[in-house]
Amino acid sequence: MAEAILEVRDLHKHYPLTQGILFRKQVGAVKAVDGVDFDLVAGETLGIVGESGCGKSTVAKMLVNLEKPTSGTIRYKGEDLTKLSPRALKAVRRNIQMVFQDPYTSLNPRMTVGDIIGEPYEIHPEVAPKGDRRRKVQDLLDVVGLNPEYINRYPHQFSGGQRQRIGIARGLALQPEVIVADEPVSALDVSVQAQVVNLLDRLQSEFSLSYVFIAHDLSIVRHISDRVGVMYLGRIVEIGTDVQIYDHPTHPYTQALLSAVPVPDPEARAHRERIILTGDVPSPANVPSGCRFRTRCWKARERCELEVPLLAVPAVYRLADAPARHDSACHFAEEKQVVPPEESLAHPDPLADGPAPVEAAREAAEGASEEPGPDAAPPDEPGPDAAPPEEPGPDTAPPDEAGPDAAPPEEPGGPKTL
Repeated sequence: MAEAILEVRDLHKHYPLTQGILFRKQVGAVKAVDGVDFDLVAGETLGIVGESGCGKSTVAKMLVNLEKPTSGTIRYKGEDLTKLSPRALKAVRRNIQMVFQDPYTSLNPRMTVGDIIGEPYEIHPEVAPKGDRRRKVQDLLDVVGLNPEYINRYPHQFSGGQRQRIGIARGLALQPEVIVADEPVSALDVSVQAQVVNLLDRLQSEFSLSYVFIAHDLSIVRHISDRVGVMYLGRIVEIGTDVQIYDHPTHPYTQALLSAVPVPDPEARAHRERIILTGDVPSPANVPSGCRFRTRCWKARERCELEVPLLAVPAVYRLADAPARHDSACHFAEEKQVVPPEESLAHPDPLADGPAPVEAAREAAEGASEEPGPDAAPPDEPGPDAAPPEEPGPDTAPPDEAGPDAAPPEEPGGPKTL
């Protein structure tokens, strides 16, 4: 495995709850992020998924130091970003940029596109001298698929997808190594989502970027991600490769999420198991003891209330070389196939419910077109037990002779018209 470019260990972000007017005192805390661990390898995409309010965006803001963590470490190439001085942090921020969720409010409406994309050059003038900035901005517009002549336009003159491309161009201005994309396609139409995701995929190969990609849509996360982390109530409950998470989930919460993904294939939709969770997500200000998911989990036992499960490979899979061998924070982690594999749907068991209707029709058609065997009677000759043909009666006219009242035959060329 390649060396990690970004290491996050035991990351916490607690927002204090205070009481009083003159003498304010802390009476609790909202535990938005409460112990997150993951690594980001150079050149890979780490997707983070979870319900609204689970702490995904808070993690993204702490990675770029827009939010100060309560505790924990964020290491970029060995340097702890939480302990750097403002001058040193400014130099590191050049290598970690962010693409924001809302393409409408993340762009200043009073600034032109050229000023928005060129603003990072004002903070880091060593990247682009003043005389070269306009050309660099036009090059960035061309890279993200916009006309370089739009440099003097304002944000309100663009669509949502075009605004998000402007935000991506701003993130690329300083040539970073890591881009944190906080739900970059959630506010866009489906067709525009595909364009932006394909753009990010292309830029990653062109500029050797590493992504932390946060989204709600599990299908988009699988399309772009190499590894996926599932968050619930401030913690990562399962993490692994895209194949391990989507095809071999072991945590009950991940299995419930996957069962809610719309499936376009009617046959697959009919065979999959739908997992319905009961109850609401607990408040991050009053987190349940032990396992945080136990209040909604169908596997909950007394141990789940007393012990906090560790994010590690389950004991039943530690010695097995199987896709289910990945980190999962559950005392009773067990692989569960939420959607049947495509092979079982494309080739059903012929002995289960008899032959398929299409195969039965094909066999019937082949049987009807088969040649007769050696003992079969010729098709035109009657068998020995067949009844003789009936003889015509005395009042029956010969088949070829016309009666006296029959109309004369028409002349060639059809009837004449006067």
